[in-house]
Amino acid sequence: MAADKPHMNLAVIGHIDHGKSTTVGRLMFETGAVPPHIIENYRKEAEAKGKASFEFAWVMDSLKEERERGITIDIAHKRFDTAKYYFTVVDCPGHRDFVKNMITGASQADAAVLVVAAPDGVMDQTKEHVFLSRTLGINQLIVAINKMDAVNYDQKRFEEVKKELSNLLQMVGFKPAETLFIPMSAIKGVNISKKATETPWYTGPSLLEALDTLKEPEKPVDKPLRVPIQDVYSISGIGTVPVGRVETGIMKKGMKVSFMPANKDGEVKSIEMHHEEQPQALPGDNIGFNVRGIGKNDIRRGDVCGPADAPPTVAEQFTAQIVVLQHPSAITAGYTPVFHCHTAQIACTFLELKKKLDPRTGQTKEENPTFLKAGDAAIVEILPSRPLVIENIKEIPQLGRFAIRDMGSTIAAGMCIGIKPKQIIR
Repeated sequence: MAADKPHMNLAVIGHIDHGKSTTVGRLMFETGAVPPHIIENYRKEAEAKGKASFEFAWVMDSLKEERERGITIDIAHKRFDTAKYYFTVVDCPGHRDFVKNMITGASQADAAVLVVAAPDGVMDQTKEHVFLSRTLGINQLIVAINKMDAVNYDQKRFEEVKKELSNLLQMVGFKPAETLFIPMSAIKGVNISKKATETPWYTGPSLLEALDTLKEPEKPVDKPLRVPIQDVYSISGIGTVPVGRVETGIMKKGMKVSFMPANKDGEVKSIEMHHEEQPQALPGDNIGFNVRGIGKNDIRRGDVCGPADAPPTVAEQFTAQIVVLQHPSAITAGYTPVFHCHTAQIACTFLELKKKLDPRTGQTKEENPTFLKAGDAAIVEILPSRPLVIENIKEIPQLGRFAIRDMGSTIAAGMCIGIKPKQIIR
């Protein structure tokens, strides 16, 4: 049924208590991905424990527990169908995990639903998630203003939160005018699958209708192949099997490939997806592939596979445009936090702060600033502590973005706008 529908990876993001799990549980339930009798069992269990309103969140949490206990779960639990698409919900659990998952982009989202609770409005995590989703290349966003039941479906409160969010979206480069804001209650099922009588003043689509207005992601097949490596397995009788997601280009059986910065070459013997062998793999496909001529210890997570005749770019140093999200003091030259770029996590040093920019217009505000603080946008020169594959945002945007983390939180995010490539002897 779903094979002929286009596929979308959907991230459900937002502050930890604003109802992400409940929203996902409700979407699964409304689309028939989770059968009613399962929900009924959770409802009884939740009531017995005095948590009557939590049954939808429980659907997701009990799956999470099963995952933690190592039970494999049918993918259907994380997948639901609308009239137009079939969606896979990219797992965005708690705050900390979420940021790490989102950055390494185990399955980079094509679109996101931002869940914001009407009583609270914008919180710090709301800001961080919006900021990250934009920097990581999500350019389609639906805003769900949740828990409207808690404010008696008050239109005035909805408008206040919408205004607050519009300012935030504008700041990071989303267009509020093109964004759908939906008043809803995930717990009560209001405006999830159809227009609700509780909000007569709201004329827009329900959440499920809104999901079908999303544009299908383009598959960048015309760009050179790039597969950031997530894991490397050694399987007896088969050999070395790297695993990763095809970001750009096409991988074909028999292709000669290069892994950078490892500088190892091999030949693709077979490609596997969903436990079935495939003749080729396209952007968006999560694959395992067997490579002739590569040993288990030759390559590792963070390496990138590309064609031998157009190998991934290894940066000696690079120029980046960044936006600082937060920093306890200020960023100065010499600062060395960890850069998360595709599946690589590498300490990099700020060599030079070149320009401070106006985040809204991109115009230069100050040449060679001495420091950068929260809210600043800037052009900087970066030196990786060890070889790093990164691509120019204009050429291969999928490998041109990164987030900067330090002391357990996201300090800044940015994109690579110029590279001084490392001379690799081949």
